Amino acid sequence: MPIARTFRIVAYLTVTFLVLTLFGTAPATAGPRPARSAAQTTGTWQPPLSTRGRYIVDAAGNRFRLKSANWDGAQGSWTGSGSSGDPTNHHAGQDSYGIPLGLDRAPLSQLLNDFQALGINSIRLPFSNEMIHTTAPVPDVAVTANPQLRGRTPLEVYDAVVSALTGSGFAVILNNHTNTSRWCCGVDGNERWNSSQSTQQWADDWVFMARRYAANPRVVGADLYNEVRRDVLDDPNWGLGDGHDWYAAAQLAGDRILTEANPNLLIVVEGINWTGLPVDGFPHGRPMLTPVRTLSNTLVDAHKLVYSAHFYGYTGPHHSGATGIGETSDPRYQDLTRDELYQALADEAFFVTTEGRHYTAPVWISEFGIGANETGTAARSWFGNITDYFADHDADFAYWPLVGWAGHDDWALLGYDTSGHRSGILDGGDWRATAWDHLMNSGSRTGYVEQGATWRMLSTDHGDQVESLRVRAGGDWDSGAYKAVCPDGLRLIGLAHSGGRGLCTDVTAGDLRATGNAQTVVTDERYVPAGGDWASGYTKFQCPAGQFVIGYSRRGERVSAALCAPARATPKAAGRTVWFDRSDNRPADGAGDDFAYGAYKGQCAADELIAGIAFTTRVGSAQGPAAVLCVPVPS
Repeated sequence: MPIARTFRIVAYLTVTFLVLTLFGTAPATAGPRPARSAAQTTGTWQPPLSTRGRYIVDAAGNRFRLKSANWDGAQGSWTGSGSSGDPTNHHAGQDSYGIPLGLDRAPLSQLLNDFQALGINSIRLPFSNEMIHTTAPVPDVAVTANPQLRGRTPLEVYDAVVSALTGSGFAVILNNHTNTSRWCCGVDGNERWNSSQSTQQWADDWVFMARRYAANPRVVGADLYNEVRRDVLDDPNWGLGDGHDWYAAAQLAGDRILTEANPNLLIVVEGINWTGLPVDGFPHGRPMLTPVRTLSNTLVDAHKLVYSAHFYGYTGPHHSGATGIGETSDPRYQDLTRDELYQALADEAFFVTTEGRHYTAPVWISEFGIGANETGTAARSWFGNITDYFADHDADFAYWPLVGWAGHDDWALLGYDTSGHRSGILDGGDWRATAWDHLMNSGSRTGYVEQGATWRMLSTDHGDQVESLRVRAGGDWDSGAYKAVCPDGLRLIGLAHSGGRGLCTDVTAGDLRATGNAQTVVTDERYVPAGGDWASGYTKFQCPAGQFVIGYSRRGERVSAALCAPARATPKAAGRTVWFDRSDNRPADGAGDDFAYGAYKGQCAADELIAGIAFTTRVGSAQGPAAVLCVPVPS
């Protein structure tokens, strides 16, 4: 048998054998988030939410720190073995019936009061695609303590929970946790957004859900998919342009939500949770947000993107989280020293919060947690260390899980027995309370956040990236070419010599474009003025007088066209040529960071805009952008 085929069979059998423990991605139960007082109550913020640099802000521009917890259950709880009607075959013996846990044990009003007592201001509310399409009502036993919900489908119960939460002042982030109503994670049919459905259907479901709650302003976010990871045979990737490309899928769904359903939602993109086989000697690891450094998302609204990552002590940068079968010799996060843990957190997620980069965005740790019955010294130290880090770095976070059945899931912040009696972090004797209270009551930036400079990447690696709604309204301006246009409010300020990357910003001047949708597609040198040869021997696509470049297109590596639009004031005539066909030519401050890793780049200064693109058509020469004409921003 050929070696390659033998390897595939061995890998398949190995991974299938590891199915129950594979990848140790945060078990859908993952922890707590206790706090007895909140720095910001649920009633003091104004939706919708958006972003300013690394911060989330409300409609008044005031910081809104996500102090959240995960109210799970609607994503499903069946483990995939035995009868789904037997609670023992559900996670921690808790049959959620495909709705948020606890509705059989405590009235919604009691649950909401307890959530308020924790001090949290927001809820990550998981759901499955299966929940959306289920037409059978939940059994009465699932809503014993809330008889008003009898006879409703899981989606209708979810509706009622969303309404109750937002009516009490909480912000709600919808989270597509699973495809099927089966407990996450590992190899369970929910590894990717399209593991058991098409990307088209997945995006359609997101448009449906976003529209469903569009009239509710306290539904503030769409967390696109939970813990994207490897299935038995294939890894997800970030930017390869194939059917497993999470970067492209998130970009597609995010833009569709904002343009077709609800332009007010935050779009939450989680990093990749696991790739490779969890076997010593084979490549494997937890990429998290590391790919964002060289390929970041740009949405049609440049101020709606939030990145997300998950951290649990029993997993690690290269550890699956398994014990026994599927366990590797790599350290877990709880095995790292405090300094090593902090470096891992920075490398895998928090670098994204660095201001002034093309990838700068808020980072929301949307899952972390630990059990109240945990006795391990390393695990307990990890929880103290990571909550210290979140406190010291003013991080947005969400504890997993919020609600559990007493005597079943000790990770829950709040446990309820069959009579509705509550126990947990609020009731004394819980070792997690000290770390939780420190996190909840730690110093945090509050008040108004100034709108700093925004930097965003454009990529035509595998197709168009037209992020301007004004340009989209005008149709296809260069049919058959790969096209890229900055989001409305930003201008093009940098280009790569190869690969088709670009850099957008609003630095120093904000939105430079005049009102109206006028634009000019430039495909020749007709607008180069007499005596104005700013790139001798090169073909120059120069904007008409009074206009500047907002987009570009390419056919292969060759520049196909420049898209120009009128400026709100006439740019000054004097300009300078920035060459970058033989080396980088960027401002010394490095603003925007490396937006085209591995390629030569050219970038105008902060107080300039691009008025033209030059390239060569000489045989044997790279025909990508070689120079740009940088013109002072009009005063």
